[in-house]
This record gives sequence, C-alpha cells and structure tokens, in this order.
Amino acid sequence: MAKRLIPTLNRILVEKILPPSKTTAGILLPEKTVKLNSGKVVAVGPGMRDMAGNVIPVAVKEGDTVLLPEYDGTQVKLDEKEYHLFRDEDVLGILHD
Repeated sequence: MAKRLIPTLNRILVEKILPPSKTTAGILLPEKTVKLNSGKVVAVGPGMRDMAGNVIPVAVKEGDTVLLPEYDGTQVKLDEKEYHLFRDEDVLGILHD
C-alpha cells in the first residue's frame, strides 16, 4: 500500500525534476552544473488562516511545475521515492510551457 502525505497549513509537497545529465548531442554535463531548482507539485495543504480566521489558499495546485529556491525545503522519503516539503511563500514562481 502506497503512503500519501497531505501537507498541513500552507505547505506543498514537491517531487524535484531531474535535469538531463547530458545534452542532446551526447555531451556529458558536469554534476555541479546540473541544478535541481524545479519540481512538480504532488500535494498541497489547505492554506493558512489570517487574523480574522479566513483561509488564505495556497497559490499553487497539484500538477503545477514550480521554480524552487536552491537550498530550502524538508526532504521526505515515501515508498523509496524522494520528495521535498516547502512553504507556499518559498516557491519562487510557476513555470509554464
């Protein structure tokens, strides 16, 4: 049975996208030039509450591809797969095709 994590408050669960390790021409890229700064949103929390008790929804939704900060997030391992938890405000932007 697969585990499913539902983030709390304004947190999002992201699966980082692995960039290619070589170019289309077959040139291998050095490991230090390959950055994991984007990911796919797997799950989102319900959002935070303001002082009046109103829910402030999370700005991203499941399936969005997002730009992430270089050094942030909490690493989570579920069923041998690696994910990262971020706060909604830590996401730098939503990437569109």
